[in-house]
Amino acid sequence: MNSYRDLIVWQKSMDLVTKIYQLITRLPNDEKFGLTSQIKRSAVSIPSNIAEGYGRNYKKDYSRFLQIARGSLYENQTQLEIAVNLSFIETDDLKEIKELSLEVEKMLNSLIKKLEE
Repeated sequence: MNSYRDLIVWQKSMDLVTKIYQLITRLPNDEKFGLTSQIKRSAVSIPSNIAEGYGRNYKKDYSRFLQIARGSLYENQTQLEIAVNLSFIETDDLKEIKELSLEVEKMLNSLIKKLEE
């Protein structure tokens, strides 16, 4: 592995960010600085923390950044559910994002566990 870009979890989290950005264009303009902004920040934080952690020289640091990425993923999942509850987006619109999000979650959990062994 030469780079964090080689990590499948990073690649999938980048795909997740792209899909989320495409979806949130449907949110109302008056949410631009509210929920929309929060969703964007938490989504971008996922691959960013995976990359930053990869760049650390210590397994413990890497594991910590992966935990932060996982926290951002959970935050993002919650924010998208809020958008559904507020009828900004439909549950069906989240199907692909939920599947990809779950996949990233499992990969992060596995990688964290492996680093902590």
